Amino acid sequence: MDTDVVTLFFAMLATLAQLVVVAAVVLWLGSKASPAVDRAKRSVLAVVGPQALAMAAVVALVCTLGSLYLSEVAHFPPCELCWYQRIAMYPLVVVLGVAALRRDLGARITGSILAGIGACISIWHLLVERYPDLGSGSCDPTNPCSIKWVEEFGYLTIPGMALSGFALILVLLAAARPSSQEDPS
Repeated sequence: MDTDVVTLFFAMLATLAQLVVVAAVVLWLGSKASPAVDRAKRSVLAVVGPQALAMAAVVALVCTLGSLYLSEVAHFPPCELCWYQRIAMYPLVVVLGVAALRRDLGARITGSILAGIGACISIWHLLVERYPDLGSGSCDPTNPCSIKWVEEFGYLTIPGMALSGFALILVLLAAARPSSQEDPS
């Protein structure tokens, strides 16, 4: 499959993730001001909440497969900051996958910490891409973190896609609830 097609596909998934995150933030903020929005938020949580751990595990898996595709198939060598983002993302597949199978909401803490750290690294990476002098002392000169291997829709690069994944995982972990048949403890 053509690398341009695959990167466009991952960019479209990242854009979808961004839209979901924005919608979640709007629902959360709107629920503070409007009873109607609060009811809508509760309805969404009732549907999404019981499946949120599994959905977060799928997001982590897709992000992991995407990063492996970009390095192993497209041959884009991961820079130092990409490796740190991978260190945060890859364990999420296992942590969230096992949590989803066991219906263990306690894994939200571990997942949130890993996703939060990954999001912070992604934000720093985006800054280094836009302002290369920020990473001049820490990045490998033969594979600098400022290289944009992919840029879709005029703004979305690899660390932006990673940030989209981390943000969606954080939203899903915040939304995770026990199903109505389970004990909420």
